[in-house]
Amino acid sequence: MRFGVVLFSSDRGIRPAVCAKAAEDAGFHSFYVPEHTHIPVRRDAAHPRTGGAELPDDRYLRTLDPWVCLGAAAAVTSTIRLATAVALPVESDPITLAKTIATLDFLSGGRVTLGAGFGWNTDELADHGIPGRYRYTALREYLEAMRALWTCDVASYQGKFVSFGDSWAYPKPVQASLPVLVGAGGTERTFDWIAAHADGWITTPGEGDVDGSVRLLLERWAKAGRAGKPYIVALDRATPERIEHLAGLGVDEIVIGVPDGDEPTALAYLSKMGSRLH
Repeated sequence: MRFGVVLFSSDRGIRPAVCAKAAEDAGFHSFYVPEHTHIPVRRDAAHPRTGGAELPDDRYLRTLDPWVCLGAAAAVTSTIRLATAVALPVESDPITLAKTIATLDFLSGGRVTLGAGFGWNTDELADHGIPGRYRYTALREYLEAMRALWTCDVASYQGKFVSFGDSWAYPKPVQASLPVLVGAGGTERTFDWIAAHADGWITTPGEGDVDGSVRLLLERWAKAGRAGKPYIVALDRATPERIEHLAGLGVDEIVIGVPDGDEPTALAYLSKMGSRLH
């Protein structure tokens, strides 16, 4: 089992670079940050945890840019993986985002994992020109277009939301296949999409019992004819009993949240959990 940490990075509390360095020093495998470009004050979209317009954490309003955070983290670390849980690719220009991610992978020596979401906040997506009903299609096109830019000497793409002609785009990522994980609720639709377009799954916060979901994902993965198994990341507790149970299910990595506190509080937590898990 691998262990990672997720920092709900905002303009308060521990700085992402400080947190990533402490996590690496404590033996963690990965460092994750989220993304929200903005939060519309008036929203029709319900938050999946509150069921309404209420937000469970004011850091949704205060979220830092994930790629700037991970760039800062890359500069002070050498081994920890740099990841998003989750980024919202369709809220950026896909050509620019492909360049940003490829540059981060190049400069970090191949340590980037793209954790992507479809976006629960459809009002936020709409402000970026993505109708909520098309968010699955848009994410598919963005990933296909970015992969073309990452892997082809001359790349092009034609779709509903992304279109560009023959183009050069460098640098290429260090990784031959930059991992893409999808963070979304464990439904058959989600897992069919992952089996067709991604490399694995990140559970959603508070999902709890994922036994049935993991089994369903493995079933849909096999049905799609994918080799091996999907990489599965659980946002969960890291108790001995939970670790053993999730490992038995086929979960590859457990990611724990860094507490919302000042820097000394966060550093003490990382040190304590690192010594306990490693």
